[in-house]
Order: sequence, then structure tokens, then C-alpha cells
Amino acid sequence: MNTNWDACFSHVIKHEGGYVNHPSDPGGRTNLGVTQEVWENWMDRSVTEAEMKALTPEKVKPLYKDLYWDRIKGDQLPNGLDYCVFDACVNSGVRRASQWLQAALGVAADGSIGPRTIAAAIATPSVATITNFCAQRLHFLQGLSTWATFGRGWERRVAEVKATALSM
Repeated sequence: MNTNWDACFSHVIKHEGGYVNHPSDPGGRTNLGVTQEVWENWMDRSVTEAEMKALTPEKVKPLYKDLYWDRIKGDQLPNGLDYCVFDACVNSGVRRASQWLQAALGVAADGSIGPRTIAAAIATPSVATITNFCAQRLHFLQGLSTWATFGRGWERRVAEVKATALSM
């Protein structure tokens, strides 16, 4: 349906930022939104802190495409909705983001985007779907034990994602 992959990746990477190892973040060492555990699984070996700090957008882009974009079938989703779901799955997991999409569309929320979900996404006005999706995402984030520490940033991110998605 579309080829927003590069634009969506650029938007997500801006939100993900650089290297962090915040003591309250259960993800631990993270760079460009990729946790050390995810990077080690992707590389199929242990990695050092120095390797984590040396990650670049070019290095992590194939991981984002394979583990996130392709799994949500980003190329088949309507413009804007593709970005909205992609950003959420990077932050909260593919299954959860897929379930939010399915709930927003009123289809069975099994956590796996298939032909029925894609058809519903195409048939449903994207403005309503994006708005509902972002509301679900924010509600979930507000319930996390780390909301007091990271909530302001998450709330801003969801608002920015929604605005960008609606403009797409």
C-alpha cells in the first residue's frame, strides 16, 4: 500500500534518542531504542557496553525493519497508521501494539496482524483509528509503575506520534 518505511524509521529514531542506562528502566542498557538483550539476540552473541554505545541508525535499521515494521505489516497499513503502530511496537512490543490496533478497529484482538486486520484498517477512517490507538497506548503507559519517572516523556511522545500520524 505504501512505502513509508524510511520516513517512519526516521521519526522513531528521533524519539528513541541515544545511549541510556537509567536505573529505573527495566530495559537496562539501551541505544537508539534497542536494548542490550535485543541487540545480543540480533547479533547472536554477547556485546559490550562499548558496542552498545557505538550503535548507529544505519546499524539498527535492519533490526527495526525485521523485528517491528515487517511484523506489523507496515507496508500494508494506511499512511500515518503505519507510523503510529510501528512507534508503539518499538516501545511496547509487537503483540501489544497489534492488539491496540485490532481493538481500535473492532476486530478480534489476537495480537497478530493478518488479512482481517489489514482489511479493517483500510476500510476504517484512519483519523478515528489513530485517535483510538493513541488513547489506548497512553492509558497503558499511565498504568506502568515507571510512569512517575518516564511519564512526561511518554505523554509527549504519544502526542507527537499522534500529530505526525494524523498529518501523514
